[in-house]
Amino acid sequence: MESGSETRQLKVEPGEAGLRLDVFLAQRLEGWSRSRLQAFIRSGCVQVDSQTVHKAHEEVAGGGCVTVRLETEPLGVVPENVPLAIVYEDEDLAVINKPAGMIVHPGAGITSGTLVNALVHRFDTLSSGAGAHRPGIVHRLDKNTSGLILVAKNDAAHLALAACFKARAIHKTYIALVHGRVARDTGEIDTPVGRDLTHRRRMKAGAAAAREARTRYRVVRRFSAFTLLEVFPETGRTHQIRVHLASIGHPVAGDALYGAPRRQAGAEQKIPARTFLHASALEFQHPRTGETMRLTAPLPEELKNFLDSIPDEQR
Repeated sequence: MESGSETRQLKVEPGEAGLRLDVFLAQRLEGWSRSRLQAFIRSGCVQVDSQTVHKAHEEVAGGGCVTVRLETEPLGVVPENVPLAIVYEDEDLAVINKPAGMIVHPGAGITSGTLVNALVHRFDTLSSGAGAHRPGIVHRLDKNTSGLILVAKNDAAHLALAACFKARAIHKTYIALVHGRVARDTGEIDTPVGRDLTHRRRMKAGAAAAREARTRYRVVRRFSAFTLLEVFPETGRTHQIRVHLASIGHPVAGDALYGAPRRQAGAEQKIPARTFLHASALEFQHPRTGETMRLTAPLPEELKNFLDSIPDEQR
C-alpha cells in the first residue's frame, strides 16, 4: 500500500440533514469503516463548510459541503517491502504463509518487520476492525509459529470471519513435534487456560480466571525421543496448543518457555532451532460466496530437515 491521501468533497442532500457526521461519511464512502472515519475526524481530516470538525457526533446540515482527506496508509503503521508468501487472495481476504520469527503486528516497542508492516505495503485496502495498528488482522500466530493466517481486506469480511471464529466454524490444523512418547494415538485436552500470575509472559493450564480451552490431537509418527502430532484446537486461547501439550508432559520441541529442553540431552537427541509448531491447514466458509475453502501449507524446510535428522522409535 502506497502512503498518501485522497480528498473527497460531498454535498449534503436534504434527506441527509441531521445525520451524525460519522454516519453521513460511512453512508457516502463505500469501503471505509465508521471507526476509521471517526479516527479521521478526530485527527482533523474533515471539514464542514470549510471549518475543521473534530467531533464525530456533529450533525450535518442540508446543502452543506463536507470535505474529507482519506489517508490511504493505515494510521500508525509504516509500509515495508517485506516478502509475503500468499497462498490465496481475492477481493475480500488473503491467506498468508507466515514464517517463524515474524511478529504479526506492532506492539510493545516493536514497530517494524511485522506481518502488518508487510500487509500495508502489499495490499491497497485492509479491514480496520482490529484497530489502527492491526489492519486486516482477524487472528494471530505466535512469533515462532509458522503457517497459515487469515487476513481481511475489508470490514464486511472482517466481521464475517470474526463471527466464524467466535462460532468455532473455522477449523485449524497444526503440526507439532513434542518431547517424549505420547501413549495414546488420539486424545483430547479439555483444560481451561489463563494468564500465569507468577510468570506474566506465560499462560497456564488451570490458572485463576482461566477460560475454556479444548485441543484434540492425533499421532502421526513416533521417533526415539519425540512424537509428531496433528493438532486441532477447538478454541483459540493465547499459547493454547503449547500450554496444553506441556500440561500433559509433552512440551513442543524448541519451546523453552513451556519446559522444552534448551540443550541436547544425549548424543541421539537434537534440539530444533525454533519452536516446532506449524499451522498447516485452514478450512472455512468464504464470507461473500459461502464456498468451503480448504488451504494448506507444507512443513517448512528447516522442520522437514530436523525430522530427517532424528531416529525413529525402535520397535
